[in-house]
Amino acid sequence: MYPEELVAPMRADLTEVGFEEFKTADQVAEHLKDHKGTSLMVINSVCGCAAGAARPGVKWAVQQSPKKPDNLTTVFAGVDQEAVAKARELTAPYPPSSPSIALFKDGELVHFVERHHIEGRTAEMIGNHLVQVFEEYC
Repeated sequence: MYPEELVAPMRADLTEVGFEEFKTADQVAEHLKDHKGTSLMVINSVCGCAAGAARPGVKWAVQQSPKKPDNLTTVFAGVDQEAVAKARELTAPYPPSSPSIALFKDGELVHFVERHHIEGRTAEMIGNHLVQVFEEYC
């Protein structure tokens, strides 16, 4: 587990722009139980690709897209283990990866961006991809 003082700024990178953070499995499950509409869930991470591409790309997409998810949520890998385990259960059959980005519609997973789709890509590439995903599902 990473110390809170290390991850606090990385958490804030998303929560300060409106993402709701889940720290327990119950919070994740309750949010998606009988859920109507769309929820974007970022499985956040301390790695460089989270800082350089995933978080900036997600924030840009949410700001720029004419269509947006109804809910913005996040869990933090390596810290909030219970919440991340539940998120990963809900993103099966995809293997665990962080960072990653999941879009749920009416409680069902409809799109998933795995770490290997984030690594080596720019924030602009991630953001443009998500704008297209929002256009299709939101």
